[in-house]
Amino acid sequence: CSMFAAGYPQTISRERLMTLTLAAASLIAGFGSSFQYGYNVAVINSPAPEMKLFYTRIYEDRYGPMSDNLLTLLWSVTVSMYPLGGFFGSLMVAPLVNKFGRSFPLNCIGFRIFHLSVWISLSSNVVSMYLGEIAPKNYRGAIGIVPQLFITIGILVAQVFGVRNILGNMEGWPIMLGLTGIPAAIELLLLPFFPESPRYMLIQKGDEKTARKGLQRLRGWEDVDEELCEMRVEEQSEQAEGRLSVLNLFTFRSLRWQLLSVIFMNMGQQLSGVNAIYYYADSIYSSAGVAEDHVQYVTVGTGAVNVFMTIAAVFIVEKSGRKLLLLIGFGVCCGACVLLTIALYFQLFLHPSAGPIPNVITTEMFRQSSRPPAFMVAGTVHWLSNFTVGLVFPFLERGLGAYSFIIFACICLATLIYIGVVIPETKNKTFLETSKLFAHRNRVDIVVEAGDSEIKETGGESNEQEIKNTFL
Repeated sequence: CSMFAAGYPQTISRERLMTLTLAAASLIAGFGSSFQYGYNVAVINSPAPEMKLFYTRIYEDRYGPMSDNLLTLLWSVTVSMYPLGGFFGSLMVAPLVNKFGRSFPLNCIGFRIFHLSVWISLSSNVVSMYLGEIAPKNYRGAIGIVPQLFITIGILVAQVFGVRNILGNMEGWPIMLGLTGIPAAIELLLLPFFPESPRYMLIQKGDEKTARKGLQRLRGWEDVDEELCEMRVEEQSEQAEGRLSVLNLFTFRSLRWQLLSVIFMNMGQQLSGVNAIYYYADSIYSSAGVAEDHVQYVTVGTGAVNVFMTIAAVFIVEKSGRKLLLLIGFGVCCGACVLLTIALYFQLFLHPSAGPIPNVITTEMFRQSSRPPAFMVAGTVHWLSNFTVGLVFPFLERGLGAYSFIIFACICLATLIYIGVVIPETKNKTFLETSKLFAHRNRVDIVVEAGDSEIKETGGESNEQEIKNTFL
């Protein structure tokens, strides 16, 4: 353990192996949780005409003629209720994962008798945390993209089901909305057979026996002492922080820039314009001059491209690094929003996307005790931004027309600049090493040596402290 704390090089080739247990846990957790998120983001688009007609008939039967403004308001509220429920679900992340672990909240809410976005939001936050903690550092980026991959697959499946000849019609849309329970039931049946996060069991529960057993299953060999030692080093280094809540997370200097980065990246991702496309794709493509009979197929095509690009990211993230993909993602998204403005003006079409990396970075920037409240903050920003797009975009489109995506382009550009200046490369870094990358910007010294760990905050008047822990 002392060799690891001193930075002793790790050269064991078997660390590169992807075990069946790790792969299966990633796929099942992603399918049961993230798939539902993506499915429910896109499922509302295709049956929109039938649902609006349903609203109109009910209203006119009771109150008389309905104005276009009222119909737009009712529909935007309907669309935005899903991310609003997601916001309330994100508020439950930290207390549940601290008390029950990572896999239990995923599983206990896995089967939803009713379609509740609150639970989908909770599970989609927890799955990123769970996969980030069970993955070895050399696969953390690839496995961290698995939830985003299933989100894009869920979007594509919803778009396919939304074809008029399948379920995107007056008779089929209630069935289409109810299919979300199937992946949840599969997760409920299979996920209990996989181990809890070893990091949670060792660092937060102090149960080394269970942590060791789970780690051995995930890695495929018996000797996991080096990885357990790395967890102990992380545990010792963060004893100064204690159990962090959301409130004191904002006041802890050593996490200041990590927290700001999470807020900027999640806000930038959700306000990049991609959610406007998912929620209102048929309307946007119709405005771009696509024939009404072809709109549904164009929507499916863009969903398929999104899945393909996310699969490519899974295979290149460990080679190219996180920061490069973030810069490319937001850069392309900024350009796509500008081109989409031109395309709408000249009646063409494009599809912006900021990429799948922000969730990976969120997992890597925080250590064990600060990760749950950080995900709570990230989820809150994520869903509130998503809610804003769902509620405001129809009015934005009516007011600005083809120029509505210029606003999203500016947001993408601002996020791109922030990432280029602030976000470090975290590829193949332990969670503690990533914390040290932010130390200078946070004006904090984090020193881990063979004999001790020192966390020292420099600067400031009322917040100076020096804490020293000794590794046994």
